[in-house]
Amino acid sequence: MARQNIFGTVFGVDAGMMQIAVCPNMSKRRSGEIVDRIFEFYKNKNVRLVMPATEARQFRKEEFGLPCIERVHMDLALSIGGDGTLLGVCRKFREQGIPVCGINLGTLGFLADIEPRELESRLGKILLGEFMIENRLLLSAFVKNELSNKFLGNAINDVVISKGGTARMLRLDIFINDTYLTHCKADGFIVSSPTGSTAYSLSAGGPILNPTIRALIITPICAHTFQMRPLVVSEDDEVRIKISANKNLMLTLDGQESFQIQPNDEIVVRKSQKTARIVKFADKNYYDVLKAKLWGNAFEPI
Repeated sequence: MARQNIFGTVFGVDAGMMQIAVCPNMSKRRSGEIVDRIFEFYKNKNVRLVMPATEARQFRKEEFGLPCIERVHMDLALSIGGDGTLLGVCRKFREQGIPVCGINLGTLGFLADIEPRELESRLGKILLGEFMIENRLLLSAFVKNELSNKFLGNAINDVVISKGGTARMLRLDIFINDTYLTHCKADGFIVSSPTGSTAYSLSAGGPILNPTIRALIITPICAHTFQMRPLVVSEDDEVRIKISANKNLMLTLDGQESFQIQPNDEIVVRKSQKTARIVKFADKNYYDVLKAKLWGNAFEPI
């Protein structure tokens, strides 16, 4: 269990008052309802709620809006949407190390731990500090060429190299640290964290890893060979991908941030020194969640 109040007295808030950022996905139909329920629950409690300025205007909470909210210290952030929304909120607050709790309005919701039907009870647990913070492995992506070594950004789920619009396969040389592994022809390539093992990597045939396992997953997308299979390596390994003279290549972080990759660039993916801090509750077991999200009640004990 953990409750950390790191906010202090900025904006006139007492040191003992909890400050929570409410970050809704404006495209989700039920976001307005959830925002209203959160504000109603914490009304007259020792909590100050704030929102990003744009979202505050959208949901008629202008007096709670803050510009550049990611630069303000918070105790916690509430993400309202699906797992994609939560990933974006985690990246927004990553420099501050603010824990993020997801309210699921999406489809699967492996990361978002609160369902709408249990909202008030979970908000009460947050108020009492009855939650845990899981530090999830974060990936850092770099692109190297003859002129530079550029940091592109961090990813919680995965770093994906893919075709930008052509039908031709990519030609990739794969290295682990300084060891040449193989040459691979494929539609693309995924380097995933254990958190992202149930995302794109799973669709491409990669294994499911418990997020507490400290490892990286390397998964080709439609590899044109039986020799290159999904591979699990140490979290301390560095994955290097050299790209041959393909054109129109894209590198994508968590499916949300994209970068154009030039022919003969080298992509480097390694563990970040930072982590993604995700709020979880003690009564939700990872394997129960995995079963419910992937298989429902299709498989019961004999």
